Amino acid sequence: MIATREQVFAWLEDVKDPEVPVLSVVELGVVRDARVADDGTVTVTITPTYSGCPAMRVIEESIRDALLLHGAPNVVVQTVFTPAWTTDWIPESAEAKLEAYGIAPPGPTRADDELVPLRRVSASVRCPFCKSARTSLRTEFGSTSCKALWTCHECTQPFEAFKAI
Repeated sequence: MIATREQVFAWLEDVKDPEVPVLSVVELGVVRDARVADDGTVTVTITPTYSGCPAMRVIEESIRDALLLHGAPNVVVQTVFTPAWTTDWIPESAEAKLEAYGIAPPGPTRADDELVPLRRVSASVRCPFCKSARTSLRTEFGSTSCKALWTCHECTQPFEAFKAI
């Protein structure tokens, strides 16, 4: 069976990010492309959210397993680092899923020509539970590299926020 590119993307919607299981690897923007060769070989191009993302091996294996399960005769997963992944690749529909899951979605990213400050000054992040903006950053390091830990001063809930990069 030879799949179409659209079928491959539809099948990959079932592959969830192991660190953010509410989003598929397609919704997260990790899957950049999918090509199907004349012999049915599927080549999927992925970009890690962070260069050292520990979930990438699991994601590669999950992609390969999902496509083989759907009948792809051979699967190649290529990892590329250029262009670098950005939270701009997460669509608004996926951001809504993040918030409903209890993770504040990423805010806007910086302009390319903006200097990176030595100390990050974070704008307030909206609490995914009570929607208050009275929040503060507890630590830049959440359960994964792509998230930070925040506290809401209104409902007192700790929560993670996806970092905008």
